[in-house]
Amino acid sequence: MPPPSLQAPAAVAMVRPHHFHPNPETAADNAFQRPATAASVAAQAHAEVTEAAARLEAAGVRVHLFDSHDPATPDAVFPNNWFSTHAGGHVALYPMYAANRRRERRGDIIEMLKARYRVQDVIDYSGLEHDGMFLEGTGAMVLDHIGRIAYTAQSNRADPVALERFCTHFNFEPMAFATADAQGRPCYHTNVMLCVGTDFALGGFHLIADLRRREAVHARLRESGRDVIELDARQIGEFAGNALELTGRGGQRLLALSERAAASLSTAQKAVIERSATLLPLRVPTIELAGGSVRCMLAGIHLAPR
Repeated sequence: MPPPSLQAPAAVAMVRPHHFHPNPETAADNAFQRPATAASVAAQAHAEVTEAAARLEAAGVRVHLFDSHDPATPDAVFPNNWFSTHAGGHVALYPMYAANRRRERRGDIIEMLKARYRVQDVIDYSGLEHDGMFLEGTGAMVLDHIGRIAYTAQSNRADPVALERFCTHFNFEPMAFATADAQGRPCYHTNVMLCVGTDFALGGFHLIADLRRREAVHARLRESGRDVIELDARQIGEFAGNALELTGRGGQRLLALSERAAASLSTAQKAVIERSATLLPLRVPTIELAGGSVRCMLAGIHLAPR
């Protein structure tokens, strides 16, 4: 059995949407988003979350599944953007860029955390929305919980002042960088280009615009003892960077990612991952139309259970 890892939570919160569709308020800066108008997408997304939650449970991950019935929150399926949890009993609430995404914050999920886990405090940054400052949780930041580094792609969803406040409070070192795809567009969320596991990291490092900064990020990951797996532009487009390491039955580490993402990985890349984690592909093609994938769907719970 592998030793327990701070990086790989054994429980997650998920939200099953009843009114899913790609969010028009986020389309302008999310290059991964695709239009979808068919009436069937809501039912398909509901089914995909139901199946994904069941597969995670079957693998030994504890899933707290909530339903969203609010038609004004089409992105409710991505709860990792509005809250995060941290060892020692800490919870953070985040300021959201799109106005309709602010409605996703839910008191019942926070109350569940308090009832089921040891929560010491809840730090609420959502008031920064009134100042035009946003930091969309573990979408905007990819957190190395072991090395205490917050890798952050600069965007309108990751304000530097909000990032500094979070890092000061939660004892992370901010490591921010500018990104650009082939069309010059910045990466809207860090977690679509970078995944940090216990013993490996997957990254689209070619997206980091400054060569020296690119090498600095690469070096920090290597210095942490992780195997660094380079993802190309095609693999990033297939959401291969949007994965989350979890702990399943018997302490087995799992890498939750979409079927599309898993299919894009080479045999050699999979072999590196599988030295320490078992791939757990989940079928979420409808949800991926909204510009996010499996990692975005999972709010990892890094709290001690009661």
